[in-house]
Amino acid sequence: MSSTHGPGSALFATSDLHISYQENREIVRGLHPRSPADWLIVAGDIGELVADIEWTLRLLTERFAAVVWAPGNHELWTHPTDPVQLRGVARYQHLVELCRGLGVHTPEDPYPVWPGADGPVRIAPLFVGYDYSFRPAGAATKEQALARAHETGVVCADEYLLHPDPYPSREAWCRARVAETEERLAACDQSVPTVLVNHYPLVRQPTDVLYYPEFAQWCGTTATADWHTRFNTAAVVYGHLHIPRVTHYDGVRFEEVSVGYPREWRRRGDDAPTGLRQIFPEVAR
Repeated sequence: MSSTHGPGSALFATSDLHISYQENREIVRGLHPRSPADWLIVAGDIGELVADIEWTLRLLTERFAAVVWAPGNHELWTHPTDPVQLRGVARYQHLVELCRGLGVHTPEDPYPVWPGADGPVRIAPLFVGYDYSFRPAGAATKEQALARAHETGVVCADEYLLHPDPYPSREAWCRARVAETEERLAACDQSVPTVLVNHYPLVRQPTDVLYYPEFAQWCGTTATADWHTRFNTAAVVYGHLHIPRVTHYDGVRFEEVSVGYPREWRRRGDDAPTGLRQIFPEVAR
């Protein structure tokens, strides 16, 4: 990784690279900074296999001055084709150590401060999951929400591949991560603005446009709904929804930066996504 930093740098972000698709792997091959000082945020879902995650992060650290990673659900899957069959917390910790070996900033490391012209801003990669609290209308409980999903055939593969070991459930793991992360954010120097990076949106509103509302229950937790106002937040970066756009909540900019599956970006009329979204310096969109 380059150690070049400075006021001429830009802060970019991407997510949901899904490089098991060859077309998306080629997008990753084409990711380049505009200057040697540029930083890159990767907000999860590089792929399902540890070897693919390592290949991607190694490539990116060779090009960008700093790379900041937050895990997505696909990285945490224990996929039957992956030689690394670790589950739950053990898998996450394995990925953290892989990142550290490459010089990538993770949710377990000190939050780095980007020193660019629009900075400084603290980059806080988060790992908080979901707890089924984004339930569809009429579903008062997790059980009702899951039943609705099975009835409609819209069931996230996490139910079969994302194991919470040693926690008894994914929502229990989420609660533990929320408590730990909230305490850590509260201890930060609030005079420095923060970019909150999480694979899932920190508020529910972005899921209102989902074609299948039943899928929202796998998209976050209401426990983080006020984080963008409680902490001095310059922007929120997330992915997971595969609906790249910019929205504002309570005056805070939310950037969904996913690439998504080839069938999705082709449907949007994008023959070759750049894969990069500039977060700072802010640009008009």
